[in-house]
Amino acid sequence: MSIPSSKNNDPLESVRIPEFRFLLMGRFLFIMSLRMMSTLVGWWIYKLTSIPFAIGLIGLSEVIPALTLALYAGHFIDISEKRKLLLSGVLLYFCAAGILFFLSTRSTGAHLTKHWVAICIYAVIFCTGIVRAFAGPTFNVILALIVPRHALQNATTWNQGAWLIASVTGHAFGGFCIAIFDIPGTLLIICGGIFAGWILLTRLHRHHPIAHDIEKKTWDSVKEGINFVFKTRDLLGAITLDMFAVFFGGAVAMIPVYASDILKVGPEGFGILNGAADIGSICSVLLLTIFPMQKNQGRRLIIAVSGFGICIIVFAFSKSYLLSFFALMLSGILDGISVVIRGTIMQLKTPDEMKGRVLSVNSMFVNSSNELGQFESGLMAKLMGVVPSVVFGGCMTLVVALTTWVKSPQLRKLEY
Repeated sequence: MSIPSSKNNDPLESVRIPEFRFLLMGRFLFIMSLRMMSTLVGWWIYKLTSIPFAIGLIGLSEVIPALTLALYAGHFIDISEKRKLLLSGVLLYFCAAGILFFLSTRSTGAHLTKHWVAICIYAVIFCTGIVRAFAGPTFNVILALIVPRHALQNATTWNQGAWLIASVTGHAFGGFCIAIFDIPGTLLIICGGIFAGWILLTRLHRHHPIAHDIEKKTWDSVKEGINFVFKTRDLLGAITLDMFAVFFGGAVAMIPVYASDILKVGPEGFGILNGAADIGSICSVLLLTIFPMQKNQGRRLIIAVSGFGICIIVFAFSKSYLLSFFALMLSGILDGISVVIRGTIMQLKTPDEMKGRVLSVNSMFVNSSNELGQFESGLMAKLMGVVPSVVFGGCMTLVVALTTWVKSPQLRKLEY
C-alpha cells in the first residue's frame, strides 16, 4: 500500500519553520541529558552492586509505570494543551536528576549503605517512567502540529537525527564526565542540560486539543486508538517488528559489563562504546535527510532489522574493542534506517486528533521494549552468562525479521 507524500527533496524543508527549530534544539538538550543520566545510572548501579542483573532491573523499574500508564497517557495527551504538558514533564525530569545528585553526595553515602542507595535510584527511575509515559509521545504529537503534512517525512528524519546526535553525545559525554567530574559533578551537568532544554521549549506556541469528542469516556477513547493500530496492518507490522527486534537485540544493556570486565576499557571507553550505535544511526539519518528513500521502504525495513541482529551476534563474540565498536556502529546504521521508516509511516498514517493515543500505543510496544529488553538481557545474563545471552538476543532478532518477511507481505511491499 502506498502512502502519499511530498516529493520535495529540499533537505531543509522543515527546519525553515522557526517553531520546529525550537522543538528540535530543546529536545536535543533534553535527550542528551537523559542519555547522560542513563549512562551514569547503569555505571553507578554496576559499581554499587557488581551484579549484571542489577542493570536489567533499571529498565524494569522504568518500564513498569511507562507501560501501565501508556494507554491512558495517550487519551490524556489528546485532550490536553500540549505545550503545558511537555514543559511539566521536562521539569519533573529536572527534579529527578536533582534527587539523584542528592543521593550521590558524600553526606548521603555516610548515612545510607550501597544497598539502600541502589534502591533509592530504582525508585527515582520508577518515577521517571511515570513522567515518560506522558512526556515522550507529546514531543512527536507537537511535531505533527507544527509541521505541514507534506513536510512530515523530512521533519521526522530531522527529528530522529537530532535524537540520535543527542543520544550519542550524551552517552559519550556521560562517560567522560564520570571519569573527570565523578558521579555528583556529572549529575550537576545533567541538571543544567535539562533546564536549558526547558528554556528553549518555552518558546513553543500553545497547542490545544484538535476538535473531537473530548467528552468520550476514557476507555472508549483508548480503545479507539488501539483499534486504529490493529486495523492498520502495515503500521501494526512495523511496530511489532521493531518491538521484538529491540526487545531481543538489547546488547547495549550489557555494555557496562563488556567495558568493565571483558574489554577492560574503563569509563572513557565505556562512554564511547555506549555511543557507537548512535554514531552509526546519525550517519544513516544524515544520508536519509539528503537522499530520502523513494521506494521499497517496507522491504528495506525488514532487511535492516535482519542486519541489526547479525551485528549483535558479532558484538557478543568480540574480544577486540575496535571490532566491538564497529559492530555496534553498523547496528546503529541499520537501526537508524528502520526507525526513520517506522516513524514516517506512523506520522503519515495517523490522523492528528488520534496522534496522542496512537503514539502512546507505539510507546507502549516499542519504546518500552528498550527497558524490557534491558531486563531480558540482565535476566538472560544471569541464567546463561553474559556472552551467550547477547548471542541469544541477536539470533532471536534474526528469527523475528525472517518471520515478518514471510508472514507480513503487506509490510514487505509497503512504499510511501
